[in-house]
Amino acid sequence: MATRRDLLATGAAGLATLVAGGAAAQAADPWAEAAAIVARIRPPTFPNRDFPVAQFGGDPHAVSDSSEAFRQAIDACHAAGGGRVLVGPGEWLTGPIHLKSNVNLHLAKGAVVRFKTDPKAYLPLVFTRWEGIECMNYSPFVYAIDCENIAITGKGTLDGQCSREHWWTWKGPWKQNQHGWVEGMPNQRPARARLFQMAEERTPVAQRIMGEGAYLRPPFIQPYRCKNVLIEGVSLRRSPFWQVHPVLCTNVTIRKLDINSHGPNNDGIDPESSRDILIEDCYFSTGDDCIAINSGRNEDGRRVNVPSENIVIRRCRMADGHGGLTIGSQISGHVRNVFAEDCRLDSPNLDHAIRFKNNALRGGIVERIRYRNLQVGEVRKAVVTVDFNYEEGANGRFTPVLRDVVVENVRSAKSTRAVDLQGLPKAPARDITLVNCDFQGVAEPSVVRFVEDLKLRNVRVNGRNVRDLSVV
Repeated sequence: MATRRDLLATGAAGLATLVAGGAAAQAADPWAEAAAIVARIRPPTFPNRDFPVAQFGGDPHAVSDSSEAFRQAIDACHAAGGGRVLVGPGEWLTGPIHLKSNVNLHLAKGAVVRFKTDPKAYLPLVFTRWEGIECMNYSPFVYAIDCENIAITGKGTLDGQCSREHWWTWKGPWKQNQHGWVEGMPNQRPARARLFQMAEERTPVAQRIMGEGAYLRPPFIQPYRCKNVLIEGVSLRRSPFWQVHPVLCTNVTIRKLDINSHGPNNDGIDPESSRDILIEDCYFSTGDDCIAINSGRNEDGRRVNVPSENIVIRRCRMADGHGGLTIGSQISGHVRNVFAEDCRLDSPNLDHAIRFKNNALRGGIVERIRYRNLQVGEVRKAVVTVDFNYEEGANGRFTPVLRDVVVENVRSAKSTRAVDLQGLPKAPARDITLVNCDFQGVAEPSVVRFVEDLKLRNVRVNGRNVRDLSVV
């Protein structure tokens, strides 16, 4: 590594050579790039002053509504130049919490923030993104837009109080109506289809009015167009929809979260069109994907055209979910430079450990993906899945692209298949490499369709070295 004396001695030309050499070294070793991403991500810091919600009239017994107390405490903290909005031990009832720059919402151990179950509390509508499409909809339960230096920290709990009676049934018919929907109840499907059509027609976002009567559930936590974000330590329970959803954000640290919510579409963490993100030491048990990286859906994703990139995931634990480490399917704005290492994925209710979802309606390029040192106990389906047949499948005019994927040092104990890799006839997945992987307890042959340049290096299935993954 060049020292300061080296740089002063070499002059501009030598400095350019040294910088170029460092870039080349990172290109040769992608994990050096991952280390560089982590090194430049800096969590925000805050002045050492507290603004207790209780001092602004908040009720720690959840008898009265503390919404106004949260608002006043946040306003005061922001006006003073920043600090902590302190939520002490107890139970606090509130509507949506809107953060402002330089505010750290800190939940002390024993603090439980319970969100109101009346959807009218989440009005007026705000600018948001829903399933990869921009619109005006109910406020997320915790929301920030165009802010810098914001945080949610502490050892307390955010409880959305969603259930079969509140929010979840808006999904409509879903998995044998396990969340209580019956004919005639509210149903998001008509408004969802209308929103998708508006996006295809490039209807101005201000005219994409959802909210009351549309039944589109808001995300739990959504920082939108924010810079320098920290979400650390808190527990999330009973989310309405996607749980942690940074959109168009930069420099995001998410660590030590306990995410346990099994409602419909209860993805754990969904970075979308965001860059320089560190996710570490989190626990997931979810009603959908544990981590799902996105970048906008269909025409709206192409219109906004901002990728998700430079994302590092490490030391996470995934239990229940559809996919553990997932990319897609809202990836029309592309995804690149994703690194995951030292994670544990294990549950009979986890469908896939590694999952890529795309189709010919989304399109989008996913490239430069590196995963290593993953311990997989049990998954219900395949350890590694590529699904270009997701939802609309081949019914679209765009080309889904997956390329330059390396998965190394994966150990799995039980799965239906080792891999299930399915591109499309006119859009094969390309350049996928498995290195030093050991798949045990595999029940059925792998599926490999429309995949080009699949490389296997020291891959074992049920104790046998294989060059053909159809071997069980």
